[in-house]
Amino acid sequence: MEFPYMEAVVGFMVLMYLFETYLDLRQHAALKLPTLPKTLEGVISQEKFEKSRAYSLDKSHFHFVHEFVTILIDSAILFFGILPWFWKKSGTFLPLIGLNEENEILHTLSFLAGVMIWSQITDLPFSLYSTFVIEARHGFNKQTIWLFFRDLIKGICLAILLGPPIVSAIIVIVQNGGPYLAIYLWAFMFVLSLVMMTIYPVLIAPLFNKFTPLPEGELRLKIEKLASSLKFPLKKLFVVDGSTRSSHSNAYMYGFFKNKRIVLYDTLIQQCKNDEEIVAVIAHELGHWKLNHTMYSFIAVQHTVIPLQHLVSFGLNLVSRSFEFQADAFAKKLGYGSALRAGLVKLQEENLSAMNTDPWYSAYHYSHPPLVERLAAIDAADKKEE
Repeated sequence: MEFPYMEAVVGFMVLMYLFETYLDLRQHAALKLPTLPKTLEGVISQEKFEKSRAYSLDKSHFHFVHEFVTILIDSAILFFGILPWFWKKSGTFLPLIGLNEENEILHTLSFLAGVMIWSQITDLPFSLYSTFVIEARHGFNKQTIWLFFRDLIKGICLAILLGPPIVSAIIVIVQNGGPYLAIYLWAFMFVLSLVMMTIYPVLIAPLFNKFTPLPEGELRLKIEKLASSLKFPLKKLFVVDGSTRSSHSNAYMYGFFKNKRIVLYDTLIQQCKNDEEIVAVIAHELGHWKLNHTMYSFIAVQHTVIPLQHLVSFGLNLVSRSFEFQADAFAKKLGYGSALRAGLVKLQEENLSAMNTDPWYSAYHYSHPPLVERLAAIDAADKKEE
């Protein structure tokens, strides 16, 4: 008797949906709490807390609907065998445009093109509602409908440009890999990741945002001095116009070997009270580099390795949270403890991030520790020093 593979996969998907919905319900209950955590009392204003609470609850309600619709669609696609049916249909389409349906590469590209179109259609209403209703309602959305669709079209064009050669290479490796298939695939994906990490900030990201050098001044001098003191090979220091799309703020670094770059969101510069808070955030980011924190990204094939996908994601979150504590401690060791504390609070306030979090939910979903935990760790380090 043949093992009911698809039924087992659908069953596991439903079980994971129920488990994650349980965690979502716990988090929703935490978000509804009318008071700040004790650690944040006197740190976060009541006005900011109320705004954060309303924003988080709006996102939570939306998340419930989105996840319910997603599990219905995904389960139906698998249970009713829509993917095998569409695979056959995508092959019969090729002769209509003069292509050979027996060519596995062309057949696969035709199939994936259809999947991409379906994905865009089903996800579009949710993206529009999230951006132009929820984000706009709480003062975050800054982009026009034209900019939204322009970004969408650019993303589709990039997928059309980059997808076919990557998919073709994978199929050729599968066809000719033999007993070393897994090694060849791993090597290819590793090289591809390095290439994409190299070209994305230089060629792809500028298609969506404008990157300009941070103007000469005290902030630039402080960041350059910090980088120099840590022997961080800073080559370029950019400001990105994140405010054209959202008022959320952030900062990050990228680059290989001796060609490192730091990017500040213009919203971060606007929101922080002083340069020290910004430099403290950068000190935290440089801590990841100095402590040799390497973030691994795993490509999980949906609906086939779902158990591994969830386990790997949970494991990566645990590692990432540990790295965040270490980077905070590193910035504090450099003398930026108070400024980092203020910067973290400012980011929490301005992004209206959740103030109350359920411990089970955050442990499972968050790659960064909640603010309460990060401040407690910084304060604990202060007490030890005393």
